[in-house]
Amino acid sequence: MAVNVEVPLSGGDVTEGVVRVGETVRRPLGAHSPAVHGLLRHLESVGFEGAPRVLGIDEAGREVLSWVPGEAPGRPLPAYAVTDEALGGVAGLLRRFHEAVASYEAPEGAPWDTQASGLDGEPEIIGHCDVTPENVVFRGGVPVGLIDFDLARPTTRLYDVVTALRHWAPIADPADRDWRLGQVDVGRRVRLFCDAYGLGQDGRREVLPAARLRFERSYEAMRKRAEQGGAWARIWRSGAGPRIRRAQDWLERNWDEIDARLV
Repeated sequence: MAVNVEVPLSGGDVTEGVVRVGETVRRPLGAHSPAVHGLLRHLESVGFEGAPRVLGIDEAGREVLSWVPGEAPGRPLPAYAVTDEALGGVAGLLRRFHEAVASYEAPEGAPWDTQASGLDGEPEIIGHCDVTPENVVFRGGVPVGLIDFDLARPTTRLYDVVTALRHWAPIADPADRDWRLGQVDVGRRVRLFCDAYGLGQDGRREVLPAARLRFERSYEAMRKRAEQGGAWARIWRSGAGPRIRRAQDWLERNWDEIDARLV
């Protein structure tokens, strides 16, 4: 690939105008970019290999990040992204990220995305907060990296776990799942993820209550974002609200079965 050729990259729901140039990715700067850059520089400083590196700002005023080689699964999901090995690999990757970021002391007043939803309690870490299949890079069927840190912000480890489970277990109505995950045993997959992450019994007891609270707050946060227009309004018009409500209802109907598997 010639270094001066811009190849548009698809897959992101919110950030538009993302391109690959050689072994770099160019993205428009946003209000939260300074905070995200500080996080990524910390991850580099502690040797975490599963995230892009900040390389600077180009002549067009875009942030320049290193290209993370591999493939981020699109929709429909490829077979390699729905295996038990992939699920456990994502959990392990998330745990390694949390361990790497635990030592980061973000500057006071860092401009994180504070419009997004969260859980109660004091923040423990800067979380990724958007570990969807589109934001995980695989190589040889193994998850090796996280990308798109636009929603990173102070939160709890549990929030990152339940957000990942929303998409990877998935905690969702079967009608809204990828076809390869339509009939999976979600309780078993939740247990597998928590095992691979190393979540203790106290944390496991909080997973479903946290998922319930996250759904409610995510609905309200997305609705408010949609009122501002732009990409969030497009996501909302695509049916994001009803999908969240269906996921809530499905969780309530299957709560006891999942809980029994988990604890």
